[in-house]
Parts: sequence; structure tokens; C-alpha cells
Amino acid sequence: MRQLALLLGLLAAGWVTGLATGADSPGGLDGFLFTTMLLLAVGLYGATCDISLREARDHLGLLLLAVTVGVVAKAALIALALWAVVSDPAYLVLAITVAQVDPLSVAALRDSSRMSPRAKTILSVWASFDDPVTVLLTAFTVPLVADGAGIGGSAGGYAAQLGWSAVLVGGAGAVWFFVRRWRGRLADAAGVVLVAGMLVLAASYTLMLGIAVVGLFFRPEALGRRLPQVTRFAYGFAAILLGLLLVGGVSVGYGVVLGAAAFAAHAAVASVLTRRLSRGDRVLLALGQQNGVTAIVLALSLEPAFPRAPAIVAPAIVTVNLLHWLANSTVGGAGKGNGPVPRWKRGPGRRSRTATAGSAAPAGRGR
Repeated sequence: MRQLALLLGLLAAGWVTGLATGADSPGGLDGFLFTTMLLLAVGLYGATCDISLREARDHLGLLLLAVTVGVVAKAALIALALWAVVSDPAYLVLAITVAQVDPLSVAALRDSSRMSPRAKTILSVWASFDDPVTVLLTAFTVPLVADGAGIGGSAGGYAAQLGWSAVLVGGAGAVWFFVRRWRGRLADAAGVVLVAGMLVLAASYTLMLGIAVVGLFFRPEALGRRLPQVTRFAYGFAAILLGLLLVGGVSVGYGVVLGAAAFAAHAAVASVLTRRLSRGDRVLLALGQQNGVTAIVLALSLEPAFPRAPAIVAPAIVTVNLLHWLANSTVGGAGKGNGPVPRWKRGPGRRSRTATAGSAAPAGRGR
């Protein structure tokens, strides 16, 4: 409840700020889009930087399905629900904006979740790598339904971004090879500065896939200790920016339908994809849908072609996060501190296991 109350308070703060400054269209303000992209980059890096690579390798097949087939299936299910209420079929493209799991939200709530370390790893990887897939879907879908395009301008623009993302990863890998052999505080400080520079670069040129991959290996120890505070700050700032979007008005009805459809679609797809996991992990992963800065960025990118996009997506984000809190509070999945994960039966012939909050591999140690 505290996290939800904080979200609503930050939204209200952003809305009041927008009213006070007279910003009817904050999405057009100088620096607004760059700031949202920077927050998205922070969320992607923060989510992958905290991943145990050993756990990720154990579930590689599931994760690949989640960020490819899962995203497409979720978008299709959401679009079907939205079809029944939206007046303009072109706005079905909004289903893509909420089909992903927001990495910044996942990173901010990770420590308070009752998920097992394995489930946290799966959700973190899912959230980090379905964003680029969602962006690519937007690139290919928008030109089919409207005379406009999102961030990047075209499918060719996204292809170029993927190429430059590969360059970013290659350069970061080469630099990290030398930084790891350069011991001491100065080397650690240099690593933090380099991460900051890469975040700015990723935000400036939309290299989201690149910065997500960089977080898998470029992990300065000093930054790892501060990363939870950084991600929580970024999450709060993103909520304020979302509140600014509400100044231009909201489409509550469409937003509620879109948000509810997104939450239900994730539950359906996750239940199928995670059928081989324990019952406890399946339930909590099915209730893991969250939206935030990623949906904000996509809504802003769609605004030129779909002026009502922010007005619909903003209440949808609130709806998703409200449903996330209600569902997880009901099953005891989040918001109760770092206690042990409840025992779940793992099937005939297998022992029940209780995982403690401290059993996850530390960042950078899961390789």
C-alpha cells in the first residue's frame, strides 16, 4: 500500500506542477523526451545489472520465449480487448505500449517482493529485454495504421539503432576488460563515470538494447551498492513526469480497459510460459505485470500520429499498478518486506523449499 500511495502522490505532484507551470503539452517541452529516455536507460541497466547470470542461463529458453512470442501474444490479447471499446481501430497500436513489463518498476520493487531469487531473475530479464522487442513492434506497426512513426522514425531507423547498440556493447566489453584489471578506488570510480556516460549515450540515440546488455557484465562495485537507491529515485521521477502528462486530460474509460487488459494478458501468457516452474513462482510471475517509464516513452513517441495516446496510456499505467498491488497483496507477493518466500509444493517426489531474501546471487557474482 505504501508503494501505491507513493505512486499516487508523485502523480499528483506532477499534475500540480504541470498546472502551476501552464504546461498543456509537457511532452513537447525541451528535454522532456530525453529525460524519459534517460530514465528508461537507467531502468534497463539497473534491472540487468542485478541479474544472476547463472539463474538466467538456467532459464534461457523460457526467457527467449517471453521476450519474443510472449510480447507478441500479450499485444494481440490486449488489442482484442481494446477493440471492443475504442472508437478508432488505429488506436489498437496502444496495446503495444503496455505489453511490456517496465524494468524500472521491477527494479524499484525487487527488494520488497516475496518472489524467490529464481523468479526475480526471470522477471528482471523479461522486463529488461522485452522493451527492445516492443519498440521494434511499434516501428513496424505504426506505419501500417497511421501516417506517423515513433522514436527512430522508421524500421530502418530501428535497424540502425540495433547496429549501434552492438557497437556500444562491443566498446563497453573492451573497456571493461581493462577496467577489471585496473584495481583500486580510482578504477571503480572510472567505471561509474563510464556507466553514466553510456546511459547518456543510450538515451541520446535510443540504444536501449545496448545498455540492457551492458548491464549484464559492466558492473562497478561502487555503483552496485548505490544502484537500488538510484533506481528508486528514477522510478519516482518517472512518476512525476507521468503526472505532467495528465495535465492535457485523460481518457479514463479507455485507459482502465487498456490497463486491465494488459494485466490480464500478462497473467495468461505468463501462466503458459512458466508451466514448468513451481506453483509459487508461477503465481507471482503471472501477477508481475507493471508499467511505467517505458509506456510513457512509447506514448510520447506515438503522440504525433495518435494525439490521444498519452491521455489513454496514463490512466492505463495507473490501472496496471493498482491491479498489481491488489493482486500481490491478496496472495502475499509484495510489499511486506524481505521476509522468507512462502513454501510452495513443487510436485510429487520433490521437497518444498523455502528461499530466503538473501539467497540471491549478488550483482556481478552470478557469472
